[in-house]
Amino acid sequence: MCSIASTHLEIHNVYGMQNTRGTYEGLLKLQPNSRPFVMTRASFAGGHRFAATWTGDNSSTWNHLRQTTPQLLNLGLSGFSMAGADVGGFAGSPQPELLTRWLEVAAFHPIDRDHTAVGTRPQEPWENGTAEDLSLRRHYIEERYRLLPYIYTTAEEMSRTGVPIMRPLFLEFPNGTPDGEPIDAGGSAFLLGPDLLVAQSPVPDELDDYSVALPPVGWYDYWTGSRIDGSSGRRGIDNAPIAQPETRIHRTLETLPVFVRAGAIVPEQPLVQSTDEKPQGPLTLRVYPPLAGGNDCGGSLYLDDGISFDFKKGGFLRERFRCRTSAQGLIVTVAPREGSFEPWWKLLSIEVYGATKPAAGATVAPLNGPSGNKVSTAFDAEYHRITALVDDDPKGLELQLTY
Repeated sequence: MCSIASTHLEIHNVYGMQNTRGTYEGLLKLQPNSRPFVMTRASFAGGHRFAATWTGDNSSTWNHLRQTTPQLLNLGLSGFSMAGADVGGFAGSPQPELLTRWLEVAAFHPIDRDHTAVGTRPQEPWENGTAEDLSLRRHYIEERYRLLPYIYTTAEEMSRTGVPIMRPLFLEFPNGTPDGEPIDAGGSAFLLGPDLLVAQSPVPDELDDYSVALPPVGWYDYWTGSRIDGSSGRRGIDNAPIAQPETRIHRTLETLPVFVRAGAIVPEQPLVQSTDEKPQGPLTLRVYPPLAGGNDCGGSLYLDDGISFDFKKGGFLRERFRCRTSAQGLIVTVAPREGSFEPWWKLLSIEVYGATKPAAGATVAPLNGPSGNKVSTAFDAEYHRITALVDDDPKGLELQLTY
């Protein structure tokens, strides 16, 4: 005579997790050197080892767009970092503006998947909208493809450390307020990796402007390259002054506010139409120098074939970048490569943001090598940047800009 050790209520989600585990292990047995891709919405604690997930069958409503960011942040903190939502909503058909705003913010989510139910209206990015809507959707999707080196590097970090790809502000800034408390962004602002702060409106269907609390490390506008000066002159509902530096956001359909941490170096690639397509052109390093009082500046890049387990045998590439200010200007250092994987680029386009004038001069030299050779630079006043195009060197290099 058998006895029941667990109720259905207790075992229901474990069953879903074991289902994905069986699928993962079965695929691995069929193709031992191919990384299985499994996606599920039925799982349990620990299920992130076997499958990516999503937030379930949501609806095409403003409220469900508003819920998406806190849902994904909580999933990431619970171990399920490789997660996304049905962009545009699954049940029902989204209004054009709703779909546009959802596609904008989802470009900075770990998984960006436009998905809907049978019987609803078409909601592909090229459907359901004006020419302006379609242009904006294309712009944000293309920006995601340019950011793939940064996103993939952050995903590899997550696989080693468990730190989620999409992060609440308090995770990176546990003492981010003037009184040393964690920053509470109300679930609307979040970090993609350590350096990009995405500031979606807390009420995305309202027309009002809004404020975003900025951690006290210095920030740049991702879209314009300009430095952001936070203010602390606003008062709370009780008329008490708010000491936390904030920036005021003018709400428009065109721009989802994205900020870059001062001291960050963000790798980007030329635009591709598919992850199967090899980028053509230089690897871009977007350098955001530390502001007054700061000295930490750096970033990294991780790359492998994205398919096999060869990275376990050295088939990967890792590069680390640093920058530091000098009496003459700025020095950007690219450390020697780690791993045996060959990159797709031969050139580096080093873009230094926050610039107010052209560089007086620039030299590049091998790391720990002879004195540098002069290189030409370009100045873009609209985007506040100085750009230098240099040959990459697997043994490392150093670019020195003189202001």
